[in-house]
Amino acid sequence: MEHSGTLESLAQELRVFRPLPQLVIEANVNPQELESFRRQAANDPQGYWEEAADELDWYKKWDQVLDESNAPFYRWFPGARCNIVYNALDRHIETANKNKLALIWEGEPGDSRKYTYYELYREVNRFANALRTLGVGKGDRVIIYMPPLPEAVIAMLATAKIGAIHSLVFAGFSAKALRGRIRDVKAKLVITADGFYRNGQIIRLKQTVDEALVGACADCVDSMVVVHRAKVDTDMLDGRDFWYDDLVRRERPESPTEVMDANDTLFLLHTSGTTGAPKIVSHCHGGYMVGVHRTLNHVFDIKPTDIFWCTADLGWVTGHSAVLYGPLLAGTTTLLYEGHPNYPQADRMWHIVSKYGVTIFYTAPTLIRMLMRFGPQYPRQHDLSTLRLLGSVGEPIGPETWLWFYRHIGRGECPLLDTWWQTETGMFMISPLPISLLKPGSVTKPLPGVEVDIVDREGNSVPPGVGGLLVITKPWPAMMTGYFNDTGGDKGDETSGDKSGEKGVEGERFREAFSRFPGKYLAGDVAKRDEDGYLWIQGRADDVLNIAGHRLGTAEMENAFRSHPAVAEAAIIGVPDKIKGEAAKAFIILIQDAQPSDDLILDLKHHMRKELGPVAVIKSIEFRTTLPRTRSGKILRRVLKAEELGEAPGDLSMLDDTE
Repeated sequence: MEHSGTLESLAQELRVFRPLPQLVIEANVNPQELESFRRQAANDPQGYWEEAADELDWYKKWDQVLDESNAPFYRWFPGARCNIVYNALDRHIETANKNKLALIWEGEPGDSRKYTYYELYREVNRFANALRTLGVGKGDRVIIYMPPLPEAVIAMLATAKIGAIHSLVFAGFSAKALRGRIRDVKAKLVITADGFYRNGQIIRLKQTVDEALVGACADCVDSMVVVHRAKVDTDMLDGRDFWYDDLVRRERPESPTEVMDANDTLFLLHTSGTTGAPKIVSHCHGGYMVGVHRTLNHVFDIKPTDIFWCTADLGWVTGHSAVLYGPLLAGTTTLLYEGHPNYPQADRMWHIVSKYGVTIFYTAPTLIRMLMRFGPQYPRQHDLSTLRLLGSVGEPIGPETWLWFYRHIGRGECPLLDTWWQTETGMFMISPLPISLLKPGSVTKPLPGVEVDIVDREGNSVPPGVGGLLVITKPWPAMMTGYFNDTGGDKGDETSGDKSGEKGVEGERFREAFSRFPGKYLAGDVAKRDEDGYLWIQGRADDVLNIAGHRLGTAEMENAFRSHPAVAEAAIIGVPDKIKGEAAKAFIILIQDAQPSDDLILDLKHHMRKELGPVAVIKSIEFRTTLPRTRSGKILRRVLKAEELGEAPGDLSMLDDTE
């Protein structure tokens, strides 16, 4: 089974699930249309994306669809003028969406707020005017260090509306991590809250920002805006700190939307850092807007009556694309929840689904596995009949997790759409549609306009059933425009990603993503393709073990453990072995009722051999109650490995220490 430079794939999923006939009949994109889109995108990719762009409003159309003259610094829709906020908000005020709900928010204590598109539009305008009053303008960087509050949504939209650049920082980060991010982007303004509710406690935020704004970091920040959420005593520095309500109270509800070049930067976002120090990804207004709008509409089959709930925090790209910009571009209703998914007990998510009649529920396998530990009795207590589509994002979802989600949350009726994409891609890249045949654990096929391949370490395509490196072979509209402050010099205009190549910023880290296999973007994930052309993501390329010459993906081994009835979560790392060179150590979290024992360890090792064969050697098993994770829920295996080997764990700014 061993191929030069490839990865062994041992597990095979044979179950197939078909969509209900009624769902296919009602789908916005039927099977014939999907094949037509695929043919059009293959034969005329620029024409395909130009049609997608024509679905949105532009102040000025493009000179050409794609400028490839300075690859890999591709420029989509050069010459065009637009603003994503006009399409996400302003244009709806002239349509029947004006009085439709744009945002539903629920706080952890049970309080809630709702905004129509018109109400949200006016609130965004007021805060946009307040930002201008504070001296923030086009190209300035704004750090948003906020919990999931309506004001966080308003801050993102208002910042983009005036042509400034937002950079969100997850509200769980420490002062040290926040300080680094403020310094990274040279922020002029910080927007935060006095505090927020999480797992029954008040988390104070303002004092963390005060701690971060010490020393050199304070030099670039002119002002801080504070939302009064938790009503806790808060120290305010006269002349620098302003209460949000005091600012917007005196501003008008109308504000001009800045006309932006299609390639002007919309936001900067630090990557999750599972494999090292985070990079700062830059996305622009035009291409990002087109890619997100087309792919979210196709994948989630948006209907006028939908309530769309993506559980991601706004601080991650999923929050940008699937909580805020994507749903608002589509004119649907997006839901935002402030608190912990298990507060006050493990049915909070299902209570919210039932309370608001959520129709689309998009979440991460990590959250589903966490809720699986409590069994199916909690979802059974709530009416989940409004759900019509489920979605998964963030990491590979193993077949057992997929089936639990499908059966106990989707009632065996809702298609489960497992999406693959990244901070760097901006939009969905590989995903089923509601009309697709589904195989648990597979992301199915690339979306129209997206072309991928699986290659060995020399860049040669590998045959079906063999693992290899996932590459994207052609540019796509929502692709990152660069890494902010990329190594190689800082001579260009930092505020516009397209100019990084034009004006001299060499962009060494950005070029590295395209240089391993010239003309192709190396995604950093290992995948395989089956005989039907379905793709299976097997984890990060860094997370590959070499056991006696056999290259095995940690994700596949972890999924094998998760299929054991006593296992809730698993993480695999490689440890040195005198005979095999490398062996696997497993860190296991058990379900609530299971107890660690020597007999269970033997049973788990036997289960692994049964699932993947004798090549999957488990040297040892350690039971744990928690695992080190990033703030977005991804397991930090490098931290486990550093602990095991007694080495320094490297950058820990992404570590979630709140569990």
